[in-house]
Amino acid sequence: MNKLLLSLTLIIFLSSCTSKEKVDAIYFNGKVYTVNANFEKAEAFAIKDGKFIAVGSSPDIRNQYQAEEEIDLMESPVYPGFIDGHAHFVRYAKGLREVDLFGTTSFNELIQRLQKHVEEYPDEPTLLGLGWDQNNWEGKKFPTKDTLDILFPDKVVMLRRVDAHAVLTNQKGLNLAGITANTRVLGGEVLLKDGQPSGVLIDNAMDLLMDKMPEMNKEQEKELINEAQNNCFAVGITSLAEAGLDKSQIDLLDEMHKDSLLKMRIYAMINPTPENMEYYFSNGHYKTDYLNVRSFKIYGDGALGSRGACLLEPYADDQNNYGFLRSKPKVFDSLAKVIFAKDFQMNTHCIGDSANRAITNIYAKYLKGKNDRRWRIEHAQVLAENDFSKFGDYNILPSVQPTHATSDMDWADERLGEERVKNAYAYQELLKQNGKLVLGSDFPVEDINPIYGFHSAVARQDDNNLPKGGFQPENSLSREEALKGMTSWAAFGQFEEKEKGSIAKGKWADFVILDRDIMEVPVEELRDTKVIQTHSAGEKVYELQ
Repeated sequence: MNKLLLSLTLIIFLSSCTSKEKVDAIYFNGKVYTVNANFEKAEAFAIKDGKFIAVGSSPDIRNQYQAEEEIDLMESPVYPGFIDGHAHFVRYAKGLREVDLFGTTSFNELIQRLQKHVEEYPDEPTLLGLGWDQNNWEGKKFPTKDTLDILFPDKVVMLRRVDAHAVLTNQKGLNLAGITANTRVLGGEVLLKDGQPSGVLIDNAMDLLMDKMPEMNKEQEKELINEAQNNCFAVGITSLAEAGLDKSQIDLLDEMHKDSLLKMRIYAMINPTPENMEYYFSNGHYKTDYLNVRSFKIYGDGALGSRGACLLEPYADDQNNYGFLRSKPKVFDSLAKVIFAKDFQMNTHCIGDSANRAITNIYAKYLKGKNDRRWRIEHAQVLAENDFSKFGDYNILPSVQPTHATSDMDWADERLGEERVKNAYAYQELLKQNGKLVLGSDFPVEDINPIYGFHSAVARQDDNNLPKGGFQPENSLSREEALKGMTSWAAFGQFEEKEKGSIAKGKWADFVILDRDIMEVPVEELRDTKVIQTHSAGEKVYELQ
Protein backbone atom coordinates (compact mmCIF):
# COMPACT_ATOMS: atom_id res chain seq x y z
CA MET A 1 0.00 0.00 0.00
CA ASN A 2 2.81 2.42 0.91
CA LYS A 3 4.55 1.65 -2.39
CA LEU A 4 1.31 2.41 -4.28
CA LEU A 5 0.91 5.76 -2.53
CA LEU A 6 4.56 6.62 -3.20
CA SER A 7 4.14 5.74 -6.85
CA LEU A 8 0.98 7.88 -7.18
CA THR A 9 2.69 10.81 -5.46
CA LEU A 10 5.64 10.54 -7.85
CA ILE A 11 3.32 10.44 -10.87
CA ILE A 12 1.41 13.52 -9.64
CA PHE A 13 4.68 15.37 -8.97
CA LEU A 14 6.10 14.56 -12.40
CA SER A 15 2.80 15.46 -14.03
CA SER A 16 2.74 18.83 -12.30
CA CYS A 17 6.31 19.52 -13.44
CA THR A 18 5.63 18.66 -17.06
CA SER A 19 2.43 20.78 -17.07
CA LYS A 20 4.32 23.93 -16.19
CA GLU A 21 4.95 26.32 -19.05
CA LYS A 22 8.61 26.77 -19.88
CA VAL A 23 9.91 30.32 -19.79
CA ASP A 24 13.32 31.93 -20.05
CA ALA A 25 13.53 33.29 -16.49
CA ILE A 26 11.56 33.59 -13.27
CA TYR A 27 12.15 36.33 -10.70
CA PHE A 28 10.50 35.83 -7.32
CA ASN A 29 10.47 37.03 -3.71
CA GLY A 30 10.70 40.67 -4.70
CA LYS A 31 8.93 43.93 -4.02
CA VAL A 32 7.75 44.64 -7.54
CA TYR A 33 6.22 48.03 -8.35
CA THR A 34 4.29 47.24 -11.51
CA VAL A 35 3.18 50.85 -12.13
CA ASN A 36 0.11 49.44 -13.85
CA ALA A 37 -3.23 51.26 -13.98
CA ASN A 38 -3.95 50.45 -10.33
CA PHE A 39 -0.34 50.93 -9.20
CA GLU A 40 -0.33 47.37 -7.85
CA LYS A 41 2.61 45.64 -6.22
CA ALA A 42 3.62 42.06 -6.98
CA GLU A 43 6.28 39.59 -5.86
CA ALA A 44 7.30 37.79 -9.01
CA PHE A 45 7.24 37.68 -12.79
CA ALA A 46 8.13 35.32 -15.63
CA ILE A 47 9.94 36.34 -18.83
CA LYS A 48 9.83 34.73 -22.24
CA ASP A 49 11.23 36.02 -25.54
CA GLY A 50 12.20 39.32 -23.98
CA LYS A 51 8.74 40.10 -22.59
CA PHE A 52 6.87 39.71 -19.33
CA ILE A 53 4.62 36.70 -19.70
CA ALA A 54 3.08 36.78 -16.21
CA VAL A 55 3.19 38.92 -13.06
CA GLY A 56 1.91 37.89 -9.66
CA SER A 57 2.74 36.24 -6.35
CA SER A 58 5.82 34.09 -5.92
CA PRO A 59 3.86 30.83 -5.37
CA ASP A 60 1.61 31.44 -8.38
CA ILE A 61 4.44 32.24 -10.77
CA ARG A 62 6.62 29.35 -9.60
CA ASN A 63 3.72 26.89 -9.69
CA GLN A 64 2.68 27.84 -13.23
CA TYR A 65 6.06 28.27 -14.88
CA GLN A 66 9.47 26.67 -14.94
CA ALA A 67 12.81 28.01 -16.09
CA GLU A 68 16.45 27.02 -15.93
CA GLU A 69 17.08 30.44 -14.44
CA GLU A 70 15.13 31.26 -11.27
CA ILE A 71 16.31 34.36 -9.42
CA ASP A 72 15.51 35.05 -5.79
CA LEU A 73 15.19 38.83 -5.49
CA MET A 74 15.55 38.57 -1.72
CA GLU A 75 12.85 41.24 -1.25
CA SER A 76 14.73 43.82 -3.31
CA PRO A 77 12.61 46.57 -4.88
CA VAL A 78 11.99 46.28 -8.63
CA TYR A 79 10.64 48.96 -10.95
CA PRO A 80 9.92 49.29 -14.66
CA GLY A 81 12.98 50.43 -16.57
CA PHE A 82 13.31 54.18 -16.14
CA ILE A 83 12.42 56.34 -19.14
CA ASP A 84 14.09 59.72 -19.52
CA GLY A 85 11.36 61.77 -21.16
CA HIS A 86 13.68 64.46 -22.55
CA ALA A 87 17.42 64.04 -23.12
CA HIS A 88 20.17 64.78 -25.61
CA PHE A 89 21.74 61.36 -25.81
CA VAL A 90 23.94 61.82 -28.88
CA ARG A 91 25.15 65.22 -27.64
CA TYR A 92 25.91 63.61 -24.28
CA ALA A 93 27.83 60.83 -26.02
CA LYS A 94 29.97 63.25 -28.01
CA GLY A 95 30.51 65.31 -24.88
CA LEU A 96 32.24 62.40 -23.17
CA ARG A 97 35.42 63.50 -24.97
CA GLU A 98 34.97 67.20 -24.18
CA VAL A 99 36.25 69.20 -21.21
CA ASP A 100 33.87 68.85 -18.27
CA LEU A 101 33.03 72.37 -17.11
CA PHE A 102 30.11 71.42 -14.86
CA GLY A 103 30.38 72.73 -11.33
CA THR A 104 33.03 75.35 -12.04
CA THR A 105 32.73 78.07 -9.41
CA SER A 106 34.74 80.71 -11.28
CA PHE A 107 36.08 81.59 -14.70
CA ASN A 108 39.58 80.88 -13.37
CA GLU A 109 38.56 77.30 -12.57
CA LEU A 110 37.21 76.95 -16.11
CA ILE A 111 40.57 78.10 -17.50
CA GLN A 112 42.44 75.65 -15.26
CA ARG A 113 40.36 72.73 -16.58
CA LEU A 114 41.01 73.80 -20.16
CA GLN A 115 44.75 74.05 -19.57
CA LYS A 116 44.86 70.59 -18.00
CA HIS A 117 43.02 69.14 -21.00
CA VAL A 118 45.40 70.81 -23.47
CA GLU A 119 48.39 69.40 -21.56
CA GLU A 120 46.95 65.89 -22.01
CA TYR A 121 45.89 66.37 -25.65
CA PRO A 122 48.20 69.07 -27.09
CA ASP A 123 47.67 68.16 -30.75
CA GLU A 124 43.89 68.58 -30.88
CA PRO A 125 43.00 71.45 -33.26
CA THR A 126 39.82 72.28 -31.35
CA LEU A 127 39.10 72.78 -27.66
CA LEU A 128 35.56 71.76 -26.80
CA GLY A 129 33.82 71.96 -23.44
CA LEU A 130 30.38 71.85 -21.86
CA GLY A 131 28.82 72.89 -18.58
CA TRP A 132 29.85 76.42 -17.56
CA ASP A 133 27.26 78.56 -15.80
CA GLN A 134 28.06 82.17 -15.01
CA ASN A 135 25.26 82.20 -12.44
CA ASN A 136 27.53 80.11 -10.20
CA TRP A 137 30.38 82.64 -10.45
CA GLU A 138 30.94 85.80 -8.44
CA GLY A 139 29.25 88.70 -10.21
CA LYS A 140 27.19 86.34 -12.41
CA LYS A 141 28.43 88.07 -15.57
CA PHE A 142 29.02 86.38 -18.92
CA PRO A 143 32.69 85.55 -19.57
CA THR A 144 34.63 87.01 -22.50
CA LYS A 145 37.15 85.63 -24.97
CA ASP A 146 40.16 87.72 -23.89
CA THR A 147 41.92 85.04 -21.82
CA LEU A 148 41.12 82.36 -24.40
CA ASP A 149 42.77 84.47 -27.11
CA ILE A 150 45.96 84.75 -25.06
CA LEU A 151 46.20 81.09 -23.94
CA PHE A 152 44.80 79.25 -26.99
CA PRO A 153 45.36 81.47 -30.05
CA ASP A 154 45.89 78.54 -32.42
CA LYS A 155 42.90 76.40 -31.44
CA VAL A 156 39.22 76.95 -32.16
CA VAL A 157 37.63 77.09 -28.71
CA MET A 158 33.91 76.25 -28.37
CA LEU A 159 32.57 76.00 -24.83
CA ARG A 160 28.85 75.37 -24.47
CA ARG A 161 26.96 76.79 -21.51
CA VAL A 162 25.26 74.31 -19.16
CA ASP A 163 21.91 74.68 -20.98
CA ALA A 164 23.54 74.49 -24.45
CA HIS A 165 21.83 77.78 -25.35
CA ALA A 166 25.03 79.82 -25.30
CA VAL A 167 28.61 79.27 -26.47
CA LEU A 168 31.86 80.95 -25.48
CA THR A 169 34.43 81.02 -28.27
CA ASN A 170 37.71 82.78 -29.01
CA GLN A 171 38.76 85.05 -31.87
CA LYS A 172 39.82 82.08 -33.97
CA GLY A 173 36.31 80.67 -33.55
CA LEU A 174 34.72 84.01 -34.47
CA ASN A 175 36.91 84.19 -37.57
CA LEU A 176 35.92 80.64 -38.58
CA ALA A 177 32.25 81.54 -38.22
CA GLY A 178 32.64 84.88 -40.00
CA ILE A 179 31.23 86.77 -37.02
CA THR A 180 31.85 90.50 -36.66
CA ALA A 181 30.32 93.37 -34.70
CA ASN A 182 27.81 93.79 -37.52
CA THR A 183 26.53 90.20 -37.46
CA ARG A 184 22.80 89.96 -36.75
CA VAL A 185 20.91 86.68 -36.27
CA LEU A 186 17.16 86.16 -36.03
CA GLY A 187 16.43 84.21 -32.84
CA GLY A 188 19.93 84.70 -31.49
CA GLU A 189 22.47 87.28 -30.43
CA VAL A 190 26.17 88.02 -30.67
CA LEU A 191 27.05 89.69 -27.38
CA LEU A 192 29.31 92.72 -27.70
CA LYS A 193 31.92 94.25 -25.41
CA ASP A 194 33.22 97.72 -26.20
CA GLY A 195 31.53 97.45 -29.57
CA GLN A 196 33.20 94.14 -30.56
CA PRO A 197 32.10 90.48 -30.22
CA SER A 198 32.77 89.32 -26.66
CA GLY A 199 32.96 85.67 -27.64
CA VAL A 200 29.51 84.75 -26.28
CA LEU A 201 26.95 83.58 -28.84
CA ILE A 202 23.32 83.08 -27.81
CA ASP A 203 20.92 80.51 -29.35
CA ASN A 204 20.72 80.75 -33.18
CA ALA A 205 24.01 82.69 -33.28
CA MET A 206 25.74 79.52 -32.08
CA ASP A 207 24.89 77.82 -35.37
CA LEU A 208 27.22 80.16 -37.24
CA LEU A 209 30.13 78.48 -35.45
CA MET A 210 28.75 74.99 -34.88
CA ASP A 211 28.00 74.53 -38.59
CA LYS A 212 31.71 75.09 -39.35
CA MET A 213 33.07 72.64 -36.77
CA PRO A 214 34.57 69.35 -38.10
CA GLU A 215 32.37 66.27 -37.91
CA MET A 216 33.32 63.25 -35.79
CA ASN A 217 33.91 60.08 -37.80
CA LYS A 218 31.36 57.28 -37.65
CA GLU A 219 33.45 54.79 -35.70
CA GLN A 220 34.29 57.36 -33.02
CA GLU A 221 30.62 58.24 -32.76
CA LYS A 222 29.63 54.57 -32.36
CA GLU A 223 32.21 54.08 -29.64
CA LEU A 224 30.97 57.09 -27.69
CA ILE A 225 27.30 56.14 -28.13
CA ASN A 226 28.09 52.71 -26.70
CA GLU A 227 29.84 54.32 -23.73
CA ALA A 228 26.88 56.64 -23.22
CA GLN A 229 24.50 53.67 -23.30
CA ASN A 230 26.50 51.91 -20.61
CA ASN A 231 26.27 55.03 -18.45
CA CYS A 232 22.50 55.09 -18.94
CA PHE A 233 22.12 51.43 -17.97
CA ALA A 234 24.23 52.04 -14.86
CA VAL A 235 21.61 54.49 -13.56
CA GLY A 236 18.60 52.41 -14.59
CA ILE A 237 17.62 54.12 -17.86
CA THR A 238 16.35 51.61 -20.42
CA SER A 239 14.58 54.07 -22.71
CA LEU A 240 14.77 57.76 -23.51
CA ALA A 241 13.45 60.58 -25.66
CA GLU A 242 16.23 62.03 -27.82
CA ALA A 243 15.28 65.69 -28.24
CA GLY A 244 16.38 66.57 -31.75
CA LEU A 245 18.28 64.55 -34.36
CA ASP A 246 18.92 64.64 -38.10
CA LYS A 247 18.10 61.66 -40.30
CA SER A 248 21.77 60.64 -40.53
CA GLN A 249 21.98 60.39 -36.73
CA ILE A 250 18.70 58.47 -36.53
CA ASP A 251 19.98 56.09 -39.21
CA LEU A 252 23.15 55.50 -37.18
CA LEU A 253 21.13 54.60 -34.08
CA ASP A 254 18.95 52.29 -36.19
CA GLU A 255 22.05 50.59 -37.59
CA MET A 256 23.46 50.08 -34.10
CA HIS A 257 20.13 48.65 -32.93
CA LYS A 258 20.04 46.20 -35.82
CA ASP A 259 23.63 45.15 -35.12
CA SER A 260 22.71 44.59 -31.42
CA LEU A 261 25.24 47.23 -30.38
CA LEU A 262 22.50 49.47 -28.99
CA LYS A 263 19.92 47.88 -26.70
CA MET A 264 18.27 50.98 -25.31
CA ARG A 265 14.90 52.10 -26.65
CA ILE A 266 14.94 55.54 -28.23
CA TYR A 267 12.06 57.83 -29.12
CA ALA A 268 13.81 60.15 -31.56
CA MET A 269 12.48 63.64 -32.22
CA ILE A 270 13.42 64.93 -35.67
CA ASN A 271 15.06 68.29 -36.32
CA PRO A 272 12.77 70.25 -38.69
CA THR A 273 15.28 70.83 -41.49
CA PRO A 274 13.89 70.86 -45.06
CA GLU A 275 15.76 67.61 -45.82
CA ASN A 276 14.43 65.84 -42.72
CA MET A 277 10.87 67.01 -43.31
CA GLU A 278 10.91 65.97 -46.95
CA TYR A 279 12.05 62.45 -46.08
CA TYR A 280 9.80 61.74 -43.08
CA PHE A 281 6.70 63.42 -44.46
CA SER A 282 7.11 61.27 -47.57
CA ASN A 283 7.82 58.04 -45.68
CA GLY A 284 5.77 58.49 -42.49
CA HIS A 285 6.49 57.20 -39.00
CA TYR A 286 9.36 54.76 -38.50
CA LYS A 287 8.98 52.14 -35.77
CA THR A 288 11.03 49.14 -34.62
CA ASP A 289 11.23 47.36 -31.27
CA TYR A 290 13.91 49.83 -30.21
CA LEU A 291 13.38 52.97 -32.27
CA ASN A 292 10.31 55.19 -32.59
CA VAL A 293 10.36 58.16 -34.99
CA ARG A 294 7.09 60.08 -35.11
CA SER A 295 7.75 63.57 -33.76
CA PHE A 296 9.51 66.82 -34.58
CA LYS A 297 11.49 68.88 -32.07
CA ILE A 298 10.94 72.62 -32.44
CA TYR A 299 12.78 75.36 -30.54
CA GLY A 300 10.38 78.07 -29.40
CA ASP A 301 12.84 80.19 -27.43
CA GLY A 302 16.09 80.00 -25.49
CA ALA A 303 16.95 79.44 -21.83
CA LEU A 304 16.29 81.41 -18.66
CA GLY A 305 19.89 81.25 -17.48
CA SER A 306 21.22 82.93 -20.63
CA ARG A 307 18.23 85.32 -20.82
CA GLY A 308 17.11 83.83 -24.11
CA ALA A 309 13.75 82.67 -22.76
CA CYS A 310 10.99 84.80 -24.30
CA LEU A 311 9.00 86.66 -21.61
CA LEU A 312 5.79 88.69 -21.66
CA GLU A 313 7.39 91.31 -19.42
CA PRO A 314 11.10 92.22 -19.25
CA TYR A 315 13.60 90.33 -17.12
CA ALA A 316 13.54 91.54 -13.54
CA ASP A 317 17.34 91.88 -13.64
CA ASP A 318 17.54 93.31 -17.17
CA GLN A 319 14.70 95.75 -17.81
CA ASN A 320 15.48 96.22 -21.51
CA ASN A 321 15.46 92.50 -22.29
CA TYR A 322 12.41 90.32 -23.06
CA GLY A 323 14.36 87.42 -24.54
CA PHE A 324 13.29 86.25 -27.99
CA LEU A 325 11.55 83.60 -30.04
CA ARG A 326 13.87 81.44 -32.12
CA SER A 327 11.71 81.94 -35.24
CA LYS A 328 8.88 84.22 -36.34
CA PRO A 329 5.38 83.13 -35.21
CA LYS A 330 4.34 82.45 -38.82
CA VAL A 331 7.16 79.88 -39.08
CA PHE A 332 5.85 78.01 -36.02
CA ASP A 333 2.33 78.19 -37.47
CA SER A 334 3.45 76.74 -40.79
CA LEU A 335 5.29 73.92 -39.02
CA ALA A 336 2.24 73.11 -36.90
CA LYS A 337 0.01 73.03 -39.97
CA VAL A 338 2.13 70.54 -41.90
CA ILE A 339 3.04 68.43 -38.84
CA PHE A 340 -0.65 68.09 -38.01
CA ALA A 341 -1.56 67.23 -41.60
CA LYS A 342 1.14 64.54 -41.76
CA ASP A 343 0.09 63.02 -38.39
CA PHE A 344 3.35 63.64 -36.53
CA GLN A 345 3.76 64.96 -33.01
CA MET A 346 4.94 68.51 -32.49
CA ASN A 347 7.20 68.83 -29.44
CA THR A 348 8.25 72.41 -28.81
CA HIS A 349 10.88 73.77 -26.43
CA CYS A 350 9.21 76.59 -24.47
CA ILE A 351 10.80 78.20 -21.41
CA GLY A 352 9.37 81.72 -21.12
CA ASP A 353 5.73 82.65 -20.58
CA SER A 354 5.58 84.49 -23.92
CA ALA A 355 6.92 81.46 -25.79
CA ASN A 356 4.52 79.13 -23.98
CA ARG A 357 1.60 81.42 -24.84
CA ALA A 358 2.57 81.77 -28.49
CA ILE A 359 3.07 78.05 -29.06
CA THR A 360 0.04 76.81 -27.11
CA ASN A 361 -2.11 79.28 -29.06
CA ILE A 362 -0.78 77.80 -32.30
CA TYR A 363 -1.37 74.28 -30.98
CA ALA A 364 -4.94 75.23 -30.11
CA LYS A 365 -5.55 76.47 -33.66
CA TYR A 366 -4.86 73.03 -35.11
CA LEU A 367 -5.82 70.66 -32.29
CA LYS A 368 -9.22 72.39 -31.91
CA GLY A 369 -10.13 70.81 -28.55
CA LYS A 370 -9.91 67.33 -27.05
CA ASN A 371 -7.74 64.97 -29.08
CA ASP A 372 -5.18 62.15 -28.89
CA ARG A 373 -2.38 63.74 -30.89
CA ARG A 374 -0.20 64.06 -27.76
CA TRP A 375 1.56 67.24 -28.86
CA ARG A 376 4.05 68.25 -26.22
CA ILE A 377 5.54 71.35 -24.68
CA GLU A 378 9.11 70.57 -23.69
CA HIS A 379 10.03 72.24 -20.37
CA ALA A 380 6.82 74.35 -19.91
CA GLN A 381 8.94 76.26 -17.44
CA VAL A 382 7.30 79.67 -16.95
CA LEU A 383 3.62 80.25 -17.69
CA ALA A 384 1.16 83.08 -17.23
CA GLU A 385 -1.60 82.02 -14.86
CA ASN A 386 -4.35 82.00 -17.48
CA ASP A 387 -2.38 79.81 -19.89
CA PHE A 388 -2.27 76.62 -17.79
CA SER A 389 -5.80 75.61 -18.80
CA LYS A 390 -4.85 75.29 -22.47
CA PHE A 391 -2.90 72.15 -21.63
CA GLY A 392 -6.15 70.52 -20.48
CA ASP A 393 -8.41 72.10 -23.09
CA TYR A 394 -6.29 70.77 -25.97
CA ASN A 395 -4.68 67.70 -24.36
CA ILE A 396 -1.20 69.21 -24.63
CA LEU A 397 1.35 67.15 -22.72
CA PRO A 398 3.85 68.96 -20.49
CA SER A 399 7.32 67.40 -20.58
CA VAL A 400 9.23 68.77 -17.58
CA GLN A 401 12.61 68.30 -15.91
CA PRO A 402 12.45 68.45 -12.08
CA THR A 403 16.18 69.06 -11.66
CA HIS A 404 15.79 72.31 -13.62
CA ALA A 405 13.73 73.65 -10.73
CA THR A 406 16.36 72.82 -8.13
CA SER A 407 19.24 73.98 -10.34
CA ASP A 408 17.58 77.32 -11.09
CA MET A 409 15.95 78.05 -7.73
CA ASP A 410 18.85 80.13 -6.35
CA TRP A 411 18.55 82.73 -9.12
CA ALA A 412 15.18 82.20 -10.85
CA ASP A 413 13.52 84.91 -8.75
CA GLU A 414 16.25 87.36 -9.83
CA ARG A 415 15.34 86.72 -13.48
CA LEU A 416 11.57 86.63 -13.01
CA GLY A 417 10.74 88.60 -9.86
CA GLU A 418 8.91 87.35 -6.78
CA GLU A 419 5.45 87.21 -8.37
CA ARG A 420 6.22 85.70 -11.77
CA VAL A 421 8.41 82.95 -10.31
CA LYS A 422 5.33 81.53 -8.57
CA ASN A 423 4.11 80.27 -11.95
CA ALA A 424 7.46 78.71 -12.82
CA TYR A 425 8.22 74.98 -12.43
CA ALA A 426 4.55 74.60 -11.47
CA TYR A 427 4.31 70.85 -11.80
CA GLN A 428 1.16 70.31 -9.77
CA GLU A 429 -0.72 72.95 -11.73
CA LEU A 430 0.40 71.30 -14.97
CA LEU A 431 -0.45 67.83 -13.67
CA LYS A 432 -4.04 68.89 -12.97
CA GLN A 433 -4.64 69.60 -16.66
CA ASN A 434 -4.38 66.07 -18.11
CA GLY A 435 -3.46 63.93 -15.11
CA LYS A 436 -0.05 63.16 -16.65
CA LEU A 437 3.44 64.64 -16.64
CA VAL A 438 6.36 63.39 -18.72
CA LEU A 439 9.50 63.61 -16.58
CA GLY A 440 13.04 63.82 -17.91
CA SER A 441 16.44 65.28 -17.13
CA ASP A 442 17.55 67.16 -20.27
CA PHE A 443 20.97 65.54 -19.81
CA PRO A 444 23.74 66.56 -20.34
CA VAL A 445 22.27 69.88 -19.20
CA GLU A 446 21.50 68.12 -15.91
CA ASP A 447 22.91 64.93 -14.41
CA ILE A 448 22.03 61.69 -16.17
CA ASN A 449 20.81 59.95 -12.98
CA PRO A 450 16.97 59.69 -12.95
CA ILE A 451 16.93 59.23 -9.17
CA TYR A 452 18.15 62.84 -8.87
CA GLY A 453 15.11 63.92 -10.86
CA PHE A 454 12.87 61.78 -8.66
CA HIS A 455 14.33 63.44 -5.56
CA SER A 456 13.94 66.93 -7.03
CA ALA A 457 10.33 66.22 -7.99
CA VAL A 458 9.39 64.87 -4.57
CA ALA A 459 11.49 67.03 -2.24
CA ARG A 460 12.08 70.12 -4.43
CA GLN A 461 15.57 70.16 -2.94
CA ASP A 462 19.13 70.06 -4.30
CA ASP A 463 21.87 67.50 -3.64
CA ASN A 464 22.43 69.00 -0.19
CA ASN A 465 18.74 68.55 0.67
CA LEU A 466 18.26 72.32 0.62
CA PRO A 467 16.28 74.44 1.05
CA LYS A 468 14.63 73.09 4.14
CA GLY A 469 11.02 72.34 3.31
CA GLY A 470 11.72 72.54 -0.43
CA PHE A 471 11.51 75.17 -3.16
CA GLN A 472 7.85 76.12 -3.76
CA PRO A 473 6.81 72.81 -2.15
CA GLU A 474 3.20 73.24 -3.21
CA ASN A 475 4.33 72.03 -6.63
CA SER A 476 6.15 68.92 -5.44
CA LEU A 477 4.98 65.57 -6.75
CA SER A 478 4.05 62.54 -4.70
CA ARG A 479 6.36 59.55 -5.04
CA GLU A 480 3.72 57.70 -7.02
CA GLU A 481 3.33 60.63 -9.40
CA ALA A 482 7.09 60.97 -9.81
CA LEU A 483 7.53 57.25 -10.56
CA LYS A 484 4.71 57.33 -13.10
CA GLY A 485 6.31 60.37 -14.72
CA MET A 486 9.50 58.44 -15.39
CA THR A 487 7.78 55.21 -16.46
CA SER A 488 4.15 54.87 -17.57
CA TRP A 489 3.40 58.54 -18.28
CA ALA A 490 6.67 58.93 -20.16
CA ALA A 491 5.73 55.90 -22.28
CA PHE A 492 2.33 57.49 -22.98
CA GLY A 493 4.07 60.62 -24.20
CA GLN A 494 5.81 58.45 -26.81
CA PHE A 495 2.72 56.46 -27.90
CA GLU A 496 4.36 53.36 -26.40
CA GLU A 497 2.26 52.71 -23.31
CA LYS A 498 1.29 49.29 -24.67
CA GLU A 499 4.94 48.24 -24.98
CA LYS A 500 6.78 49.66 -21.99
CA GLY A 501 6.46 51.79 -18.87
CA SER A 502 5.03 49.13 -16.53
CA ILE A 503 5.69 45.56 -15.49
CA ALA A 504 2.78 43.84 -17.17
CA LYS A 505 2.05 40.83 -19.34
CA GLY A 506 3.01 41.37 -22.97
CA LYS A 507 5.30 44.36 -22.39
CA TRP A 508 9.04 44.39 -22.87
CA ALA A 509 10.91 43.02 -19.87
CA ASP A 510 12.71 46.27 -19.15
CA PHE A 511 13.24 46.60 -15.41
CA VAL A 512 15.63 47.84 -12.76
CA ILE A 513 16.53 46.49 -9.31
CA LEU A 514 17.61 49.04 -6.70
CA ASP A 515 19.44 48.74 -3.40
CA ARG A 516 16.67 50.57 -1.52
CA ASP A 517 13.00 51.32 -1.96
CA ILE A 518 12.68 54.86 -3.30
CA MET A 519 8.98 54.78 -2.49
CA GLU A 520 9.67 54.49 1.24
CA VAL A 521 13.16 55.62 2.28
CA PRO A 522 13.59 59.10 3.79
CA VAL A 523 13.96 61.76 1.10
CA GLU A 524 17.44 62.67 2.31
CA GLU A 525 18.60 59.15 1.37
CA LEU A 526 17.15 59.12 -2.15
CA ARG A 527 20.25 60.39 -3.95
CA ASP A 528 22.34 57.64 -2.35
CA THR A 529 20.30 54.98 -4.18
CA LYS A 530 22.33 52.56 -6.29
CA VAL A 531 21.23 50.38 -9.19
CA ILE A 532 21.87 46.70 -8.53
CA GLN A 533 20.85 45.46 -11.99
CA THR A 534 19.31 46.84 -15.18
CA HIS A 535 17.56 44.60 -17.71
CA SER A 536 16.52 45.36 -21.29
CA ALA A 537 14.17 42.86 -22.95
CA GLY A 538 15.03 40.44 -20.15
CA GLU A 539 18.78 40.68 -20.78
CA LYS A 540 20.97 41.85 -17.91
CA VAL A 541 22.75 44.87 -19.35
CA TYR A 542 24.22 46.23 -16.10
CA GLU A 543 25.17 44.80 -12.72
CA LEU A 544 26.72 46.65 -9.81
CA GLN A 545 30.23 45.39 -9.17
